[in-house]
Amino acid sequence: MTEHLSYEVAQRLGPSGFYLGLRIRFAFPAREAIHLPRSWVELYSREKFFFADPSLKWSYEHTGAIRLQELSEDDPLRIIPQAREQGLRHGAVASYNEDGGLRSYGLFYRDDREYDDAELALLADYVMELHRKLAPPQTLTRAELDVLRRIKDGGKLKQIASEFGVSEGAIKQRLKNARLKLNASNGTQAASLAATFGLI
Repeated sequence: MTEHLSYEVAQRLGPSGFYLGLRIRFAFPAREAIHLPRSWVELYSREKFFFADPSLKWSYEHTGAIRLQELSEDDPLRIIPQAREQGLRHGAVASYNEDGGLRSYGLFYRDDREYDDAELALLADYVMELHRKLAPPQTLTRAELDVLRRIKDGGKLKQIASEFGVSEGAIKQRLKNARLKLNASNGTQAASLAATFGLI
């Protein structure tokens, strides 16, 4: 897993602002990046636009990218025009839906012109690439996952070792292996990442 994703591409593709929700399970992204005007974020939250946002509706059902203007007919709360008033003049949504229900999407804005078809394809590829970069490792062993599960539940190393009938050193090694595979800085973060990915 990539611990630190670079958002330089997103900033270049969305010079007026962007939002990324990556590897979303139910409504919860494993990673999120918000680079939008504060006034827009506050209005969006206050008015609860999330539930009626045409770009989100589109992202649930599609893989690819589309200009927000093309979604304006399904915008009863006038979210797209209100975004324009906040300086988000020309927007696009890109989405990637994986078999099994995980999805990622991004909103990108520019103020000079609409996105062209080549840029839409680039946005779609970028969101798919980020989604795949954050895929959990497939090499965690059952023993490593068991240790992470117990760490998540608040278990201490000595206690976990006693429960599993192994030495504390063996538990430390399993935790270290899991931490490295998840690119986590400590055991607690490794357990949290494993839970976010649905591994434990």
